Amino acid sequence: MRSRPAVTLEHVALAAGVSRATASRVLTGSGVASERARRQVLEAAVQLGYVADPVARALVSGRGTRLVVAASAQCPDDVEHCAYTSRVVSAAAQVCAAEGLGVALRWVPVDSPGAVLDDLARDRSVAGVLLVNTTELTLQLLPRDLAGRVASIGVGGPGVPEVDVDTLTVARRITEHLLTTGRRRVALLAGPAWMPCAQRPVAAYRAAMRAAGLPAHVVPGDFSARHGRAGAAEVLRRWPDTDAVYGICDEVALGALQTLRAAGRQVPGDVAVMGFDDIPAAEFSGPGLTTATHPVEQIATAATRIALGVVPGARTLFPSELVLRETA
Repeated sequence: MRSRPAVTLEHVALAAGVSRATASRVLTGSGVASERARRQVLEAAVQLGYVADPVARALVSGRGTRLVVAASAQCPDDVEHCAYTSRVVSAAAQVCAAEGLGVALRWVPVDSPGAVLDDLARDRSVAGVLLVNTTELTLQLLPRDLAGRVASIGVGGPGVPEVDVDTLTVARRITEHLLTTGRRRVALLAGPAWMPCAQRPVAAYRAAMRAAGLPAHVVPGDFSARHGRAGAAEVLRRWPDTDAVYGICDEVALGALQTLRAAGRQVPGDVAVMGFDDIPAAEFSGPGLTTATHPVEQIATAATRIALGVVPGARTLFPSELVLRETA
């Protein structure tokens, strides 16, 4: 059977007795048309069963058809297999669905973000860009054409609103909790050195230790359990009298727990352990991991709304709460 030919804008204009431009202005609401022309075009559209192509309409209007989550990382696998990024994309997708938009995930190389950013600026289908794990270099190279349709989870800058958790406050509270419970030799398993937002907890930890008159012991790494295992082993080798380990995230803290147990250290008797994120596994790690909340979905939702222009852009920091369990 032959399919029915699609009804085009030209068909509507012909049936209404107006120009294509007039029909387009009426159907997109993008210009002035007489009341008579408007009525004729709408009646013709209903009679013919005209359905506008949403992609074409978005491109014509200049709004675009999708939000791009542009995540900085050293390699594509760090983006594609990242649970945190998946949570950001999922939350962004819910906002975009209500706006009739799609979502795409794009890797931004840490050392050379310029080409990707230029590509996004030229792409007319991009309605907004949500930067994740943003670097200073990314902000420096951000094309002007993206102004007004970009938000950042991480570090922000002029014209780029920052949305994140209040990492400085929560890192200070984590460190102070360990100190107030009697720990004096606290080591931090930190995140990547290239990520500005990952350096804020380091600064807060160092300040809290300095205020207590105690040395700061930092082992840089990433956000993986592998780093937690290796980092804890390095801590025990370099500072064997360590009585507390603060993991930059729960994955790192859980990895540290494995190494400490294998080394015969009792948790929390010999060594207290704290993380950050409050992922589901934290509650059932046996003993339950003491950690702090990370409202990823709220952060991603707010940042997406800003990037799409749904709400005005503003620096927004979400609070985090300690979740006290057995490890500290």
